[in-house]
Amino acid sequence: MDFGRILLLLAQGAGQTILVTLACILTGLGVGLGVAVLRRLRVRGTAWLVETYTYVFRAVPVLVLLFIMFFGLPALGLKVPPMLSMMLSLGLIAGAYLAEVFRGAMDALDPQELLAAEAMGLPRWQILVSIELPQMLRLAVPGMLNEFTTVLKYSPFAYTVGIPEITRQATALASTTLRGVEIYLAAGLLYFGIFQLLRIGVRAVEKRFEIPGFGMH
Repeated sequence: MDFGRILLLLAQGAGQTILVTLACILTGLGVGLGVAVLRRLRVRGTAWLVETYTYVFRAVPVLVLLFIMFFGLPALGLKVPPMLSMMLSLGLIAGAYLAEVFRGAMDALDPQELLAAEAMGLPRWQILVSIELPQMLRLAVPGMLNEFTTVLKYSPFAYTVGIPEITRQATALASTTLRGVEIYLAAGLLYFGIFQLLRIGVRAVEKRFEIPGFGMH
């Protein structure tokens, strides 16, 4: 079996790897944006909930939370499918980190612009939707890319719950061929290729929505 054949066999799990990564990224984005909105609107009674969530989920290891979701909850009568387990572990942890990325981007906004919008009589929700969120997302792109990369790096944990992604395929192939160095090198190349696609996609979005003149001296 040559190296090209090994790559081809492992590529069969690339689709699942991409699916897991995108599902967890979308979960993280949705949760992170929700937390950012709650923080900005200062909804009564949610401050402690938001802070507790970001504190706890940034401290819990992904694999521990994944095992709680997939292996622990069934003991309580709650059977969670593999993909949902990944979304509720890796996705929620990514959401906690993205919430902090969004907080930093929000703090970088020009307060005078927001003050001017309030002086014009715009309601708080309109200021958030029309002014704060669009600029915040633009400023948060570098931090978002970093977190998306982290999600991709943690996606191999999906093999522990039975999802046939790249790492699971590599482990199975290595156990039957005893050519671990070549197989895991091929797996690394596939992950690198997926990372490059992710980076190109995020950079394209960043360029499309970049703030003209921002960061220029």
